[in-house]
Amino acid sequence: MDVLLSNLDGNAEISSYDSDTINKALCLTMILAGTDTTIVTMTWATSLLLNHKEALKKVQQELETQIGRDRQVNESDLKNLPYLHSVIKETFRFYPALPLSIPHEAIEDCNISGYCVPKGTQLILNLYKIHRDPRMWPDPSDFQPKRFLTTHKDVDVRGQNFELIPFGSGRRMCPGVSLALQVISLALTSFLHAFIVQTPGDQAVDMEEAVGLTNLKSTPLEVLISPRVPEHVYCK
Repeated sequence: MDVLLSNLDGNAEISSYDSDTINKALCLTMILAGTDTTIVTMTWATSLLLNHKEALKKVQQELETQIGRDRQVNESDLKNLPYLHSVIKETFRFYPALPLSIPHEAIEDCNISGYCVPKGTQLILNLYKIHRDPRMWPDPSDFQPKRFLTTHKDVDVRGQNFELIPFGSGRRMCPGVSLALQVISLALTSFLHAFIVQTPGDQAVDMEEAVGLTNLKSTPLEVLISPRVPEHVYCK
């Protein structure tokens, strides 16, 4: 915070806002970007698994093999769960937390691939459309985590493969990508390891989306959970 305040002092480009306002706005942005997007991704991943029981069964089998039921999940376990990571990647593809990218603005006139881009032009990427492009993704409307273990096994979400960029790309991509991936992986793994999850009446989850800054479900996700591991595991 001290560094931010010292850099803001005397900056003519943002002189219309005082330092307190800018700091509050930045802190709020960081909190929302680091919590809301994670919650959204967790919700969609759980919803997709509940609607695709075979994928949920494979996740549980992997957890059974790699972790068992006599202990809690450790962060070191995550590297041994390739199928669960493929589920998370497919969730990012299907329902990116931000369906439209954060705007980027040209700071000067430039030419990109023959297109004249004037100074001040704002660029917004339609991530939702990119992630469902049939030229890049066979059967784009099908939930297929296995694609990230076979045909798309080398595709990552860190901005190097432009067909899958839920965190953006380049110098101004999401700075919290590493933390987000670790938090989502550990939270989802711990949840599915600890509990048996199902919907009331075993009904299908409504996957309709709502309009918002993030890619929200139009209806809350309601689930029934029951213990999956022995009681002593929860108490550790």
